[in-house]
Amino acid sequence: MRERLNRGWRIVATAICFTLFGLGGLLLRFVAVPLLWVFVRDPLTRRTHARALIRHLFTMFVGVLCGLGIMTLEVHGAARLQRRGALVLANHPTLIDVVLLMALIHDADCVVKGALASNPFTRGAVVMAGFLCNSDGPGLIDEAVASVHAGSNLVIFPEGTRTAPLGEMKLQRGAANIAVRGALNITPVVIQSSLPFLTKGTPWWRVPAQRVHIRVDVREDILISGFPAASTHPALAARELTRFLKDYFSKELCRASA
Repeated sequence: MRERLNRGWRIVATAICFTLFGLGGLLLRFVAVPLLWVFVRDPLTRRTHARALIRHLFTMFVGVLCGLGIMTLEVHGAARLQRRGALVLANHPTLIDVVLLMALIHDADCVVKGALASNPFTRGAVVMAGFLCNSDGPGLIDEAVASVHAGSNLVIFPEGTRTAPLGEMKLQRGAANIAVRGALNITPVVIQSSLPFLTKGTPWWRVPAQRVHIRVDVREDILISGFPAASTHPALAARELTRFLKDYFSKELCRASA
C-alpha cells in the first residue's frame, strides 16, 4: 500500500511539473519576450539575457523535480561546462536531458526540432534565445560552428532523439560533421538514469516504481586532433568520429552501470 501511494504521488507530482513547464513556456513567450524586446535594444545582449533567464528557470524546474520526490540528481565534472566555446555532446535517455544540461551551462545554445519553434509552449524560448533549428538544412552545420566560435556552448544529442529503451544507440552524423568542419574538441556528457524515466515511447504518467536517480558525468574532452583525416578528408573523418562516439558512449554507459 505504501509503495502504491508513493507511486500515485509521483504521478501527480509529474503532472504538476509538466503543467509548470507549460505555464513557464507561455510566460516566456507572452511576458519575457515582449519585455526584452522593449527594454533591450541590442540583439546580442537580448539573447544573453534570454539564455540566462532560461537557465535560471530550468534550474528552478530541476529543483522542483527533486523537491517533489520525482528524482534525485548527481553531477560530476560540472566545472568543465563553465568554459566558453564548447561543443557538448551527450547521450539522450530521458525527456528532461536538455533541461538538466542547460541548467548547468552558461550561455547555452542547442539544436532543437523545428516543430518547437512553432509550439506555443516553447516558441518563446527558442526564438528569444536564438537556438538553432534542425530544419535549417545544409546551413545548420555552418551556423553551429559559428555559434561555438562566437563563444556559445552548443549542446547536441548525436542520436537526434531519445534512446529507445533496450535499443542500440544510433548516432546521426551531424554532430561529428560540426566537430570536424569546425575543428572543435568535444566535451562528452554521459547521462544515466537508475530506472527508465520519460523514455522514448513511454507516456509521462507511467512513472517507475521508485524515485529515479539521474547521474550526469562530464568527461574529459575528446580531441579532434586524434582524427588525422579531419583536415584532409572531412567526410571520412566524420564517419570515423561517429563510430568512435557510438563506441565511446556505449562503453561508458556499460561501465557506469557496472
